[in-house]
Amino acid sequence: MMQCLIRKATDSDIGALRELYLELEEDGVRYQPEHFVIGERTDEFFQSIFDSDNQDILVADIDGKASGFVHVTILQQKNVSCLKPQSVVYLQDLCVREDMRNNGIGSVLIRAAKDYGKEHKVDFIRTQVFPGNVNGMRFYERNGFCEMMKTIECQSLD
Repeated sequence: MMQCLIRKATDSDIGALRELYLELEEDGVRYQPEHFVIGERTDEFFQSIFDSDNQDILVADIDGKASGFVHVTILQQKNVSCLKPQSVVYLQDLCVREDMRNNGIGSVLIRAAKDYGKEHKVDFIRTQVFPGNVNGMRFYERNGFCEMMKTIECQSLD
């Protein structure tokens, strides 16, 4: 595995993060074109995360450049009588530069997200994977995740 430092993203990472988000969004368009488009990640988008009390972007820094990231958000379970009152680290996004994949960087980012959860005293960690992303599902399973629920939808309202 390559040596990488995990740290919170800063303004100087925005250019690299934009490139990584483009890779991520291209995957989204490929897997679910009915829901995803290539978006614009503005300075304000990143600043709102950097300034937030309940979310961060953690980057995998290799030789001074963000080569991967995980966007983590602390959420509270819905206040519904049948749900335990729990908090969760939600992995909003995770991406490693395509040319840097399969070097253990993603697993280091998952470990950092789990540590983030411990620091914030959450109960568990959650994310979502596209059904067709077999490699992504294998990656998450290797890192301790398992399927807990399936999201289903109907595209036709007829």
